[in-house]
Amino acid sequence: MRRSRKTKIVATLGPASSSEERIAELSRAGVDVFRINMSHTSHDLLKTLVGRVRKAEHEIEHPIAILVDLQGPKLRLGNFDAGIAQLQPGAKLKLFLGETGGTETTLPIPHPEIFAALKPGASILIDDGKVRLRADTVSKTEIEATVVTAGPVKNHKGINLPDTLLPIPALTPKDRADLDYALELDIDWIALSFVQRPDDVAELRKIVAGRAGVLSKIEKPQAIETLDGIIELSDAVMVARGDLGVEMPLESVPGTQKHIIRAARKAGKPVVVATQMLESMINAPVPTRAEASDVATAVFEGADAVMLSAETAAGSYPVEAVTMMDRVAQSVESDSYYPGIINAQRFPPEATMADAIMAAVHDVTHTLQASAIVCWTKSGSTGLRAARERPEAPVIALTPIVQIARRLTLAWGLHCVTTDDAKSLDDVAERACQIAQAEGFAKTGDRVVITAGLPLGTPGATNLLRVAFVGARQN
Repeated sequence: MRRSRKTKIVATLGPASSSEERIAELSRAGVDVFRINMSHTSHDLLKTLVGRVRKAEHEIEHPIAILVDLQGPKLRLGNFDAGIAQLQPGAKLKLFLGETGGTETTLPIPHPEIFAALKPGASILIDDGKVRLRADTVSKTEIEATVVTAGPVKNHKGINLPDTLLPIPALTPKDRADLDYALELDIDWIALSFVQRPDDVAELRKIVAGRAGVLSKIEKPQAIETLDGIIELSDAVMVARGDLGVEMPLESVPGTQKHIIRAARKAGKPVVVATQMLESMINAPVPTRAEASDVATAVFEGADAVMLSAETAAGSYPVEAVTMMDRVAQSVESDSYYPGIINAQRFPPEATMADAIMAAVHDVTHTLQASAIVCWTKSGSTGLRAARERPEAPVIALTPIVQIARRLTLAWGLHCVTTDDAKSLDDVAERACQIAQAEGFAKTGDRVVITAGLPLGTPGATNLLRVAFVGARQN
């Protein structure tokens, strides 16, 4: 099965999309990666969903990736005596360490780490920023605060602290239990929520130990300050614009999105743009013009993937949302401006053999107008380097490891095929041409550019570039 676009689509599973029939339908409509949100998924349901995705994968005969998204630490208010409190502009409040007892002038917060880390003058956001407080004085059990933006607050509403680096682990006990269970299943990616610093990623990476790719969700301002270190330790990143838009000024989010995409592309790591991309399609069969433009912007910027959340998890039109995202991506990639914009964003190759070879592959493919690039890859690194170059020709990633084929499905432009490891240099060329033709990327007489590593089968040893004619005997 061949996609007609290079940008990938991630779709979230939920009540509107979790049946076998709907998962298969979404796969055919264009979903490359299915996301499972552990905030709303039990272990039994996780196992069921993984099985259903694998059944759909078998039916369409093409790798599908599964991304398990850990909930992460959730900071919430305690309980109010009346269930709700109406805060007034300029009012003075007391925030105290506790589970219950909230009133119009006192707010319970059952998180001692907030009291330990908060500084006077810092902002406290409640309910996705609808209510804003300013901390005036802070002790180990009480915070005196002033209401800056007023409104109602209810039991268990979320708390965001945009100015504060919290001394809390990125993995909660629930996350650890979910992680251990997920790694026993046939999943491909683990997403870490609310990453603040590289150490958060290192902790997860140590536990995962290569059994899945590690994707860091960039949704806190503190993560931007150490972005390069986070990307270095991650296998992929996500621009999680929901919480970013709460914790930083909304007008700063588009520029931050560009910054994250460029940093990830420079590092050769897949980057996903997420949150509210086609939000109106939760209840409507077509998106707004602004939403279509938002998806198009992410594609023009060279994001590896764009993601649907509630649109497919709980919306009334999940298949239509995927179809629309597919159409927008195809339209952008066929636009006459697209190649120039993508090429202008290319970074010089790193001073390594592998990056030099992949830069040469890009140039040779363009000069010869080759029909496809074929990468033999065992660890996935050769495929990712090819994707980093954003070539105009399609890229076929050949690997003997089905788990690598699935993981690479997230990366821009990669059409992943599982096949036996090459046995010789002639086999490298002959099978590359055969598969390029069989998968519909080349025809007899076309040229393909092949890259691999010598000795054959050595992970991460990209050092071979070869041009071959499809249908001709390889010498």
